[in-house]
Amino acid sequence: MAAMLVALPSAIAFGVTIFAPLGERYAAQGALAGILGATALGLVASYLGGTNRLITAPCAPAAAVLSAFAIQAMQNDTPPEAILLMLAVVGLLCGLLQVGFGAIGVGRLIKYMPYPVVSGYLSGVGLIIILSQIPKLLGVVAKDVHLGAALTSPELWNWQGIVVGAVTAAVMVLAPRVTKLVPAAILGLASGVLAYFLLSLADRSLLAQSGNPLLIGPLGGSDAGFMEAMSARWKGIGGLDLSVFKDLLIPALTLAVLLSIDTLKTCVVLDSLTRSRHNSNRELIGQGLGNLAATLVGGIPGAGTMGATLVNMSSGAQTRRSGLIEGVLALVAFLALGSVIAWIPIAALAAILIVIGVRMFDVNSLHLLRSRSTILDFVVIVSVVAVAETVSLIAASGTGIALAAVLFIREKISSSSVRRKVYGNQVFSKQIRLPEERAILERHGDQSVVFELQGSLFFGTTDQLYTAFEPELKSRNYVILDLRRVQSVDVTAAHMLELVEDMLRERGAWLLFSELPRNVPTGQNMAEYFVQIGLARPERRAPVFEELDDALEWVENRILLEVRGAPPAESLLELSEIDLFRGRKQETLVELEACMEKRSLKAGERIFSLGETGDELFLVRRGAVRIMLPLGENQAHHLATFGRGDFFGEMSFLDRNERSANAVTDGDADLYVLSRARFNELTASHRMLAINLFEGLAQILALRLRYTNTELRTLQAS
Repeated sequence: MAAMLVALPSAIAFGVTIFAPLGERYAAQGALAGILGATALGLVASYLGGTNRLITAPCAPAAAVLSAFAIQAMQNDTPPEAILLMLAVVGLLCGLLQVGFGAIGVGRLIKYMPYPVVSGYLSGVGLIIILSQIPKLLGVVAKDVHLGAALTSPELWNWQGIVVGAVTAAVMVLAPRVTKLVPAAILGLASGVLAYFLLSLADRSLLAQSGNPLLIGPLGGSDAGFMEAMSARWKGIGGLDLSVFKDLLIPALTLAVLLSIDTLKTCVVLDSLTRSRHNSNRELIGQGLGNLAATLVGGIPGAGTMGATLVNMSSGAQTRRSGLIEGVLALVAFLALGSVIAWIPIAALAAILIVIGVRMFDVNSLHLLRSRSTILDFVVIVSVVAVAETVSLIAASGTGIALAAVLFIREKISSSSVRRKVYGNQVFSKQIRLPEERAILERHGDQSVVFELQGSLFFGTTDQLYTAFEPELKSRNYVILDLRRVQSVDVTAAHMLELVEDMLRERGAWLLFSELPRNVPTGQNMAEYFVQIGLARPERRAPVFEELDDALEWVENRILLEVRGAPPAESLLELSEIDLFRGRKQETLVELEACMEKRSLKAGERIFSLGETGDELFLVRRGAVRIMLPLGENQAHHLATFGRGDFFGEMSFLDRNERSANAVTDGDADLYVLSRARFNELTASHRMLAINLFEGLAQILALRLRYTNTELRTLQAS
């Protein structure tokens, strides 16, 4: 009941606004169309939309678009009957478009319309409503008098209309300070009607309904009943040709977008207040079907309205049945109060709409002027409003979409595409290097640089990206691009990467790609895309690696090869050649080796698995072993690679707990295997051997932790 009392006066006012340009006798039909629209929308949209507590009713955007369309059609000398038919077709197309929006999933996109564009839309609609209602507030009854002439021609003003409008607006604004039990719109409208009848005590001509331009008049129109008016509206639909439908499509599209934005904005606010979550696409389908029903029964389209919805919620509504009941009560109010509605002054409705229009202005957007970074957002708001006032809401919708694209590009350009930049002597591969190899990489690793990229690489970020690359292209031999966080790459960015690869190739340097995403939100398969555009072809000096670690390891191996030359052919290391035991007495090592198992393994052979029990320490005599952490079915994360002279398995050797990962040979490998049980037997007679072994393990593990800490600090700092 409370929601109906808020929605119905506004619906009547919006209907009168849309139909009034057609002539005095159509104002009453407009009031009826507003009531029928509120009824049909309440019954159909509330039931099929499914958002709890949402109230759907005729709204300001519908009034702005349709009244502007009616005014333009009248200026083109289109007969009023034809305009009524065209308004109905626009309403039908709007409903169909909204159903289509919901069916193809556009609801998820519309609710992400940038705030400045939505703010500009709503402020533009509010200003249009205000400017269109000022002549009516002044009591100007002549049909062809525009705003400028109305403001500069006091002789056309009607002082009774001005008084009624002023009383209505004042009560509507001040009523909430006194009571919130009765909606302000109802109190304002009642005050306007009361003021009108008080004025009639001095001027008895105000009590005449027939031919009185200050009143709505009988709801069926002056000379025709409701059913006759309805049938007349649809008689000519068969005479409309396809070209007319094409002309009506743009207004219908504008109306569908505005009503969808208005609805989803209300739904988002409702979600935040009730901690619920609406279904955008289902709601659009329900709104579209509601607008179809409203148009078919002679009503005007609408959307989920903020004011009535908040009143509905605060009055105790819990489900969508509250919207259904609101629609039924709107029809009951029409049937019970139809004769009373005929006495509503047009100036009172104009005052209500002007207050609604003022409240649609986004005053909070003025704070965007305080910061240089948000001035462009304010310019977008002003631009949409200016186009809406000087051209049309249709043009404003196109301007809004174009400016939304500008805002998107601005946002992408303002955020850096380079998430992190580190050099090869600051971050290392997971290949565990011997101390002398590590020293070489720390001295010469700055020959390589790693750029971790992010976001969308497109024409708007290409210059920024090249500016970040440029200082390194002349001094680094290896440039690695980590693409794991990249969302998309367009042709312009790909061409820039080709130029970078050409520049590096000319001086014998390399461009490397790692972790090309195969499935990104845009649906682009980047690995295939790089092949298609020629960036990942074998003849180019731009290899692609599955993981960043693989690229780092490839670069490290080349640097080691360049600095120390080709290593000797890989032979089996003896125990004395392994760093862990270097400098130990020969006779002790002979006894220790006798306790060890010598194991030869083929490529890809598993040494141990996650969760297995074991207490062996493994020493690599030849080849390499990869430590992999299983993540799920057919997925694993590479933790480390141990090469010739390294050891692994020390965790279970020390604490005798289960293995924490898988160990798999990376090519053919030969190992020494020392079990903790055999080692304990040996140390019973060689206590210094145990002390030296544990000391060696501790030193190397401490060194590895220091390397890890250094890399973590570098990553954190960058």
